[in-house]
Amino acid sequence: MTTNSNLISQRRFLPLFVTQLLGAFNDNLYKNAMLLFVVYGLYNSEAQETRFSAIASGLFIMPFLLLSALAGQLADMRDKARLIRIIKTCEVAIMVVGAAGLILASHHVSVETLAIPLMLAALFAMGVHSAFFGPIKYAILPQHLRPNEVLAGTGLVEAGTYIAILAGTILAGFISVQWAAMAVVAVAIIGRIAAQSVPCAPPVHACQRIDLHVIRSSVNLVRMTMRHPRVFLAIAAISVFWGVGAVLFIQFPPLAKNVLGASKSVASLFLVVFSIGVALGSVSINHLLRGKASARFAPISIVAMALFIVAFDIVCRMWPARDHSHMLDAWSFVMQPMAIPLLGTLLGIAVTGGMFVVPLYAFLTTIVDKAETSRTIAANNIVNSAAMVISSVFAVSLTAIGVAIVHQLLLGAALCAVSALLSWKLYQVEKAHVGEIEYTF
Repeated sequence: MTTNSNLISQRRFLPLFVTQLLGAFNDNLYKNAMLLFVVYGLYNSEAQETRFSAIASGLFIMPFLLLSALAGQLADMRDKARLIRIIKTCEVAIMVVGAAGLILASHHVSVETLAIPLMLAALFAMGVHSAFFGPIKYAILPQHLRPNEVLAGTGLVEAGTYIAILAGTILAGFISVQWAAMAVVAVAIIGRIAAQSVPCAPPVHACQRIDLHVIRSSVNLVRMTMRHPRVFLAIAAISVFWGVGAVLFIQFPPLAKNVLGASKSVASLFLVVFSIGVALGSVSINHLLRGKASARFAPISIVAMALFIVAFDIVCRMWPARDHSHMLDAWSFVMQPMAIPLLGTLLGIAVTGGMFVVPLYAFLTTIVDKAETSRTIAANNIVNSAAMVISSVFAVSLTAIGVAIVHQLLLGAALCAVSALLSWKLYQVEKAHVGEIEYTF
């Protein structure tokens, strides 16, 4: 099996890896700089903060629901490398708009009427950007890599993504909004330069007509793709997992501020620990599976994740009440008696989450015909997004009726149980259809 270090040195993988890493970094630097400024600089209400966090998440997710079908068709019918370059060019323009919003907000100029609308518009546009890039970054791997390299490549992409999330999150928590605004534009330009070196990835088969009707094409794509049991169960399990992720990510900043009495640097620390954990899980599962894309360890991984969520919830409930007039910074937080158990359970959630989701993505890209990989990932993105929206709405509704944030964490554990059942069924079906390829279109 090709080692991760050998694979990452190859031109057929490295430019794509760098391009997606920089894109993920920019996404998270921008999103977290915006979110932390609003939560800690504008609002002083748990309900307002949770609502804004949910609105921001919804705006970012919405393009995946609406445009993933079109993105999947384009990725299967056009040269993927050329599409990457177009998408990265658009990122530069989007970040200019977002940077303008951040700078206006930092100077408290037209915050409600102009700065926040510009920031949210850029966030929505980045959702569009990610909706088109998502199917490509996974579907291009089976085209450029050998079969025994796909799981390693997928693991590296996921690990790189979360390392980038880590870096973007750290930076957002420790630099000024003005510096963040300049950084997102600069990184978008560097990403566009890196995209120029991605090798050509032309369509595998003859091009078909692209359906531009977003609703009809989305419904048809999901219906056609998910009629295969293995594909259906993999997508369903991944979608429930991302529903858990949506609940956790919405709650992190308000939880840090209102439950733990901690500053924005602690909210960033949570996301840092989570990102490190997913990266570790992404790489370690490749060694456990020895390069084979399989759901073998998915059920036990997601059960372990549920147990870690319950433990995280218990530690949060035990956290001593604090006077919120003096917020804990990251160093003061780490010195608290309950900090290590809290961060340890959070790390456990992330490691087991990475071990769960990475093989399922690799599995999806290897059980379908290469000409249909992008559309399969696009269908997965549509269903994932729907699950995340439903989970986000449910979390906001719970907040609206007065359910404390710390109690909402158990919703994630319940969703993990559903995903465990789906992934167990998937592994049973996988064993019955070893080596078979699904043809949908």
